[in-house]
Amino acid sequence: MTMNQNGELLRIENLSKIYTIGGRLFGSKLAAVNHENLGMGTIPEILTIAGESGCGKTTLARMILGLISPTFGAIYYKDKDVTKIARRKDRMAFMKQVQTISQNPFENFNPFKKVESYLYETALNFNISPNKKEASFVIDDALKSVGLSVSEIVNRYPSELSGGQLQRVAIARSIITKPALLVADEPVSMVDASLKMSIVNLFKDLKEKRNISVIYITHDLATAYYISDRIAIMYRGSIVEVGHVEKVLGIPMHPYTQLLIESLPQADVDAKWKSEIKLSAMEVKEYSKLGCKFADRCPHAMEICRAKEPEKLLIDDRTVMCHLYKK
Repeated sequence: MTMNQNGELLRIENLSKIYTIGGRLFGSKLAAVNHENLGMGTIPEILTIAGESGCGKTTLARMILGLISPTFGAIYYKDKDVTKIARRKDRMAFMKQVQTISQNPFENFNPFKKVESYLYETALNFNISPNKKEASFVIDDALKSVGLSVSEIVNRYPSELSGGQLQRVAIARSIITKPALLVADEPVSMVDASLKMSIVNLFKDLKEKRNISVIYITHDLATAYYISDRIAIMYRGSIVEVGHVEKVLGIPMHPYTQLLIESLPQADVDAKWKSEIKLSAMEVKEYSKLGCKFADRCPHAMEICRAKEPEKLLIDDRTVMCHLYKK
């Protein structure tokens, strides 16, 4: 794969994922991701996608990984539209470069299979090492990068490791292929509070020491502020504000971003949004209605907010989707 002319590692163009709720004939259309555009440059960075449960951030991540297909739009990785990959060889090449870290490490490991077998399979299946002996050196290096040793995991089953250890093994497995991008979906939400920051620090180390970019999916603004270079705030399928994390969270411009920050206990590193939006209980009309999806909750809503969807405006080195700033 060759780098594109704009020098971008990843570029999302007009990306949408639309679901039909309540049947094909009489159901309502729900845009889980609504015509989104986003990019990452070649300089390693940590880009956080944050928002309440149900806002579309995981759907966006799953489309980037190729786990689900978009309804519209394209995803370019190093100038190649990965939504159109057909050959297994090309899919493997993409998976080698873009790895994932999931929320629950125990779901990724067979309880009856020894943990180290996953590491050897990754090294051999992606042709990182020609044989098991050579793979041992690669595995040892990956484990050391996440603060583990071979002796801590050898001959052990997933149940014999803590959640924190197993998540570290998952991260080690992901970097065996020497990826350029990691997509980490709520990677510390299932880890004990005492271990969260050690896992978060791993992502910063991977960026700085291994030149790996990270898309960090979370609803935890405390870790987002600590780890991120940039942050994108999602609401009802749309990115409503994106920019440098210190500007977006320090001086938020979108009323939704302001509301999120005001609603969080500032001193609680484990603070997160308590409400969870489940698909079965979603107000589908709120997704499909005209205008700004946040208008009914916004203290600054104007008549135009309920009639016309806001444009995305570039203001103060960030993008904000809000009528308040339209001149």
